[in-house]
Amino acid sequence: MSRAEERAVERSVAVQRSRSRVENQIRAILDAAHRLVEAKGDAFTTQELAKEAGVALQTFYRYFASKDELLLAVISDGLSDACRQMTVTADDLTDPLQRLRFFITASLGGRSRDPERYTLAQFIVATHWRLHRVFPKELAEADRPLVDLIHTEIRAAADAGLVTSTDTEQDAWFIVELTRSVYHHYAYAAGTVAEVQEQLWQFCLRALGGPLR
Repeated sequence: MSRAEERAVERSVAVQRSRSRVENQIRAILDAAHRLVEAKGDAFTTQELAKEAGVALQTFYRYFASKDELLLAVISDGLSDACRQMTVTADDLTDPLQRLRFFITASLGGRSRDPERYTLAQFIVATHWRLHRVFPKELAEADRPLVDLIHTEIRAAADAGLVTSTDTEQDAWFIVELTRSVYHHYAYAAGTVAEVQEQLWQFCLRALGGPLR
């Protein structure tokens, strides 16, 4: 190997190390933000966040221009993770309607009486609507994993002749918006959501032209 090639390898290793360090710092900040959100919603300062993440405050601002940008990343990161978990959980479901039902109702089923889970739900509700005024395009992109998840199953059900949806992508978007509205209501309302889960599913199924009970 020539000296020029050796220098190229050294630069490549240095770049990889730098990239890995950046990824680790961003992951530490996001993980710290998730912990703080579960404990106290968005009522934390950037100084508290930096301390929780174990990074300098200037490191935080190197990656996020503001606390709102961080909260946007937290919502996006949390939804992506939830979609991955739902996909794994639904792996044994082979019927597209069963999978669709699970994906539509799972967010409501995740609500529990654990105070931290209520805090998280209320954070998502309040922060999502506030950030929507500032980052509408970014929030739409953050929602994309769930829309894609729902869309895949609607299309599979339509291909199998189980529903009569003629615009599967648009229907997926409407269902996600409806599901979010129901989630937002029950983030603050008391009581069980088991009955509402079934009502939500039956409403969506009828809207897609699926079989009635």
